Amino acid sequence: MIWLIGNKGMLGTELSNLLEKKGIPFIGTDRDVDITDLNTLNNFTKDKQIKCIVNCAAYTAVDKAEDDFETCDRLNHLGAANIAICSAMIPARIIHISTDYVFDGTGSAPYREDDNTNPIGVYGRTKKDGETAVLQNNPHSYIIRTAWLYGKHGNNFVSTMLKLMNERSELKVVNDQIGNPTWAFDLANVIIKFMNTEKPAGIYHYTNEGNITWFNFANEIYKQGKKLGLIKNDCSVLPCTSSEFPAKVKRPAYSVLDKGKIKSELKVSIPSWEYSLKEYLKCLVH
Repeated sequence: MIWLIGNKGMLGTELSNLLEKKGIPFIGTDRDVDITDLNTLNNFTKDKQIKCIVNCAAYTAVDKAEDDFETCDRLNHLGAANIAICSAMIPARIIHISTDYVFDGTGSAPYREDDNTNPIGVYGRTKKDGETAVLQNNPHSYIIRTAWLYGKHGNNFVSTMLKLMNERSELKVVNDQIGNPTWAFDLANVIIKFMNTEKPAGIYHYTNEGNITWFNFANEIYKQGKKLGLIKNDCSVLPCTSSEFPAKVKRPAYSVLDKGKIKSELKVSIPSWEYSLKEYLKCLVH
């Protein structure tokens, strides 16, 4: 039995749908089971034959986190630690989802799993602390770092762009942040691969292939969106700098993740960001 924590979020919903489609038995929980209370987790697992726990739960409001450290830390750090402790007691495999924000974004080459982390905000620090706690409390854990996630079941960059492009004649998008977009559907498929693998535990990176800026990503969204009839409006997409959109937390300028380890160990074929974006937008048409 799989226990999927955070089953109502963007990734959790995608994974729920995929598990149902594949006929894989699972239990899904969200806020109804408090991950910040270890006793609650232990009581929940009693009399359940749970073999794998997937943790998709997280506090992801990057700017809001700066004024809400306690809540962010309880979900991303304490909650992750509790899940790992619980999983070790059952015992069960744990697959924990993390982020590119554990890096400061000052690099110039794709970040490897063993590169030094240096998070620059509360969100990144609590996710890094969560990673450490998971591996300390259950060394047989799999941590998957991802980035620039989008999908059908939550607010994200692609949904925001489609909305704004249908409302405005001009749109400015930052052109000085580089990263890898990731379709939640692709990541969900990879998570399922981790459920039964005997490959070494530890940290893995997964995003779609290809490095781009948010501006280039927006341009492709507009191009494909117009082609598929998802954008009825004519909208000019213009490049700008991050300084034109002040935020409480500086975003990593370079968020490219190296995926050599996951390709080597799990033999996964990773789609390009262009291909996955096209497939995702097609799903919105039907």
